[in-house]
Amino acid sequence: MKSCLIVFFLFLSTVHNPSQENYPLRKYAHVKNFYKGISKEATKLCLDNNIPPASLLAIAGLESGWDSGYIGQITGNILSLGARKRDTELPALRLPRVKKTNKILYDSLEISKYKPEELIWENRPKSLKKDYRPKRMAGSIYELAYFKYNPKAKKAAQIANMTDFVTVFISRKSRIKAYRETRRKMDSLVNVHGKEILLKEQTAIDFVHGIGGKKNSYNYRETWPKKVIYIIKKAGLVEFTKELNEGKNFNESWNQK
Repeated sequence: MKSCLIVFFLFLSTVHNPSQENYPLRKYAHVKNFYKGISKEATKLCLDNNIPPASLLAIAGLESGWDSGYIGQITGNILSLGARKRDTELPALRLPRVKKTNKILYDSLEISKYKPEELIWENRPKSLKKDYRPKRMAGSIYELAYFKYNPKAKKAAQIANMTDFVTVFISRKSRIKAYRETRRKMDSLVNVHGKEILLKEQTAIDFVHGIGGKKNSYNYRETWPKKVIYIIKKAGLVEFTKELNEGKNFNESWNQK
């Protein structure tokens, strides 16, 4: 998880596309590409389950470095969810790192483009993260680049990962007190104000503070909620999910001035 936070800051300096000035994170092509594939489904999933969709999208962006980490790219696990009982986890791997860029490679076709002296091979420990690849390859060291060449399957895996987050990990019956209390608060808000309350910025912020930034929570680091809330605000995810819920398509919502 620490590496994801580092990637978060590194990515802010990448090449970007012109976009909405009020939301500077929308200028970055990798941010747009990440959300383009999952945002509509994530918004509906969250509203169906009384979770603020802006929060989920921001958490997914932070945890995966907007899908830059090799574990998320291999497994489809963009929320860094640990493997539970009966889940298949990504095993230990031996992968090369490019000396010049420090990038970890997992695609054999890409690896073959480099000279041996350009790479450093390293043993990578078990990720302890759930592997969402198809059963024939999940939990194995084979077909690591499956999702890279099968975008539809990758999208389905990411949606399955978000569904697990909403229905299994941050569940109303969770053994973790922070999750139970936060879900109870979200349900109470919906009972009083309706689903529209889930599309408010303060609700998204309250959810983030509820599940993280403390012991026995999604992420115990005090800085974690600040990073998630930064993404919510700087990517305009509250307005974005509100417009998606109103029926606008991705480009209309993302590029709107």
